[in-house]
Amino acid sequence: MFGGWAWLKYGNLLCGARDDGMLVRLGKDRDTWALKISGIVPMTSRGRRMNGWVWAASEAYGNDVLRRKLMDAALEFSRSLPGK
Repeated sequence: MFGGWAWLKYGNLLCGARDDGMLVRLGKDRDTWALKISGIVPMTSRGRRMNGWVWAASEAYGNDVLRRKLMDAALEFSRSLPGK
């Protein structure tokens, strides 16, 4: 998808990772808390912000506690989506 690994839950993209960072789907209006953390920025594609998606730089996702918090939030959001 973007040159790395991608994980799906219920047929929906949950997150993706490559050497330089991690893409995490938190859901629209559910990413404010994460964007306050150093090393986490809004995900952009072709110059456009992807609402509800964040990009965690390697120093951020290398933190086990933070990575778990991001993944828990992503899993919670994915459970609210219809399966594909």
